[in-house]
Amino acid sequence: RTRSPSSTTKRCFDYAAAHHIPDMEEMAGLAHGGGLLAYAPDEGEEFDRLAELTDRVLRGAKPADLPLELPTRFRFTVNLKTAHDLGLTMPEAVLARSDDLIE
Repeated sequence: RTRSPSSTTKRCFDYAAAHHIPDMEEMAGLAHGGGLLAYAPDEGEEFDRLAELTDRVLRGAKPADLPLELPTRFRFTVNLKTAHDLGLTMPEAVLARSDDLIE
């Protein structure tokens, strides 16, 4: 899922680019929006779990009785366009470990 970054986030990206500062984001969508790297929970898994928990509440479960769940799958995203704009060459080891490459 790709979202446009907020105006504040866009200003941060612009500042980082102007000063050649690499950044790492906590949401994959931000890497798609111009960030260099993102290591974030898999949004698909999060939405699947949200749907299951919502179903349980709609069927009568008390929200307080539902378990606290933490993400189990994470995705590593590399934005090669941003790397190029910053004058960075991403090491092959980093590229090999990425789940998503943005070109």
